[in-house]
Amino acid sequence: MIRRLFVLACVLLAPPIAAADVLTGIDVLLRDNFAPLAGRRIGLITNHTGLARDGRSTTDLLHAAENVELVRLFSPEHGPRGELDVAHIGDSLDPATGVPVVSLYGEHRRPTASMLDGLDTLVFDIQDIGTRFYTYISTMGNAMQVAAEHGKRFVVLDRPNPINGVTVAGPVLDDGRQSFVGFHTLPVRHGMTVGELALMFRDELGLDLDLDIVRLEGWTRATWFDATGLAWINPSPNMRSLVEAILYPGIGLLETTNLSVGRGTATPFELIGAPWLDAEALAAALNRMELAGIEFSPVHFTPDASVFADELCHGVRFTLTDRDRFESVATGLAIATVLLRDFGEDWNTERYIRLLGNHAALEALLSGDDVAAIEASYADGLATFFERRANFLLYE
Repeated sequence: MIRRLFVLACVLLAPPIAAADVLTGIDVLLRDNFAPLAGRRIGLITNHTGLARDGRSTTDLLHAAENVELVRLFSPEHGPRGELDVAHIGDSLDPATGVPVVSLYGEHRRPTASMLDGLDTLVFDIQDIGTRFYTYISTMGNAMQVAAEHGKRFVVLDRPNPINGVTVAGPVLDDGRQSFVGFHTLPVRHGMTVGELALMFRDELGLDLDLDIVRLEGWTRATWFDATGLAWINPSPNMRSLVEAILYPGIGLLETTNLSVGRGTATPFELIGAPWLDAEALAAALNRMELAGIEFSPVHFTPDASVFADELCHGVRFTLTDRDRFESVATGLAIATVLLRDFGEDWNTERYIRLLGNHAALEALLSGDDVAAIEASYADGLATFFERRANFLLYE
């Protein structure tokens, strides 16, 4: 059922358009002389990824706009410049404009009433990467709830889903497991833009919210980020390329367990390892599965940070051979089945549920089921999500 839905979605899509045609929400806003924000007192939720095509920041553009008053900035995880990988980030001042920056990854994860003083509108402009547990969409959802509670307008400057807007995969988050790494009942790979997600959040959470999406122009769902003509900006310290973003939905699932996923190396999410793994055996077992679009090679590395910092790890490196055939979540589940089968005495699955977010999928894995059976355990929920999602899609 899952693959049939995926194939149907692909058949209905038009081919990608030329890179030069893609405009993000801030580009459209700039072209239209900020008309949707005219006369507004703005709180801007952004970071270093909030850039127009010409490289100017959304912060600078709104600050300079004659018909807009930029009152306050809000920053997500990793801070306003996307450089911090710490548990608590404090407030600051934007050095270029002098506008105060309120951290939403410090004492507070959502704006307080006092943070909204003097504002009538919140604007969101951050590049997401298309995976449920990437926290920028949680920051957006939290801010939307607060805006609804206090009667503030909410405007999303839309950006592409960099790993395309077609592919939807993985178990849907169980209701009741919502957290900062799982804001809403989404599958691991949701195939939506932040603007589309905002529409879903408003509707499905019953928010009484004045919401406006400044849509992308020239983007189609099948378009990968490197076909947009937009510059790749690392959205977080360990998301350094489109390849890593493509791998992340499946490999990221593993990082709550006792594995290194390459943090503290030059290529996060392009390899995994641990001191207790047998690199050659793991690579051979995974290659025998003949997973589409990916190859595995033994690797030995010593991360200088994060899990197993300064310890020699043995594992596998991932080489994408065909991103259109590659199934990131299925690959992550396949790795999990091999780890459980061949290294079960050492691999600790206790916290695997944190990002997987689906009890049925976890039970299927722990029961020794193969990937097809694990996928079957959540197929009904994923099919229902396709139906839910269809109500909020803005692009062909």
